[in-house]
Amino acid sequence: MTDHSILPLLNRIAATQSIDEAWALATAHFASLGFRRVNYGFTRFRHLKTIGDPDDALFLSTCDTDYVNRYFRGGFYAKTPVFRWAECNSGACTWTWVKEAFEAGHLSAEEAEAVRQNLAMGVTAGISVSFPEVSARSKGAMGMIADPGLTHQDVDRIFAERREEILAVANMMHLTIVHLPHLSRHRALSPRQREALEWVADGKTTQDVALLMGVSPAMVEKLLRLAREALSVETTAQAVAKGALLNMIFQRQPDAARAAR
Repeated sequence: MTDHSILPLLNRIAATQSIDEAWALATAHFASLGFRRVNYGFTRFRHLKTIGDPDDALFLSTCDTDYVNRYFRGGFYAKTPVFRWAECNSGACTWTWVKEAFEAGHLSAEEAEAVRQNLAMGVTAGISVSFPEVSARSKGAMGMIADPGLTHQDVDRIFAERREEILAVANMMHLTIVHLPHLSRHRALSPRQREALEWVADGKTTQDVALLMGVSPAMVEKLLRLAREALSVETTAQAVAKGALLNMIFQRQPDAARAAR
C-alpha cells in the first residue's frame, strides 16, 4: 500500500465511533503486512514505575486467550525488554536489538528469562511502537509480533520498506482510541450516573441536579455514590476528574455492544 492509497484507511480509522472499530481496522492492516498478533496498552494513570491500577488501563490484543491472560493479566509484559524500552522511549524499533542483547548477555536475568519464555511461545521477531504523550501520567505502546516463519531480517526489511505506513496507521489508531470513551467492565457508569457527574462537573449543586434530572436529592446522592464506587474513588470531585480522563463523561456513547473492553 503506497502512502497515497493508505489515506482512505486513515480516514476510516479517524471516523470510527468505538475503540473496537479503530482497533479492528488497524490490526487488519498490520495482519496484511505479516503481523497478525498485536498487543496495545494505554494508561492515563502512570506513576513512577507502575502503570497504576490495571483496571484503569486499556489493553487490547489479537493474540489467543492463553497468551493474553499471561501477558497482560499475569504481568508478564512488565518483565520484557521491549516494555522497558517503551517506558523510556518514543518512536519505533524492530526487535533485532533484543536478539543481539540476549545473545551478548546484556539483558537482566528477568529480561533474559522473558525472552526465553516468549521464544517458547513462538514470539520472536517483531516491532515496537511507543507513542509520544503530552501528559507525564499517560503512556501508550504497541507490539507487533511477526507471523511464524518471519525472521528478524524479514521484519527489518518490512520495517525499512513500510515504516511510514506502519507508523501512520499506528498513530492514527492511537490518537483515535485515546479520544474515545474507555468503557471498561470494571469502570462502567450507567447513563444516569454519567449524567449526574456531568451536571456536577458543570458546577451544579445536589438540589440543582435533582431538579434538572427530575429526581429527588437522595437519588442524586445515590447515583453519585454508585459512580464513585464504579470508578474506585473516594470523592465526587475525583469521580468527575477520573470520568473525564477516561472519556466517560461529556462524550457521545457508542453502542454498548460495540464498546471497547
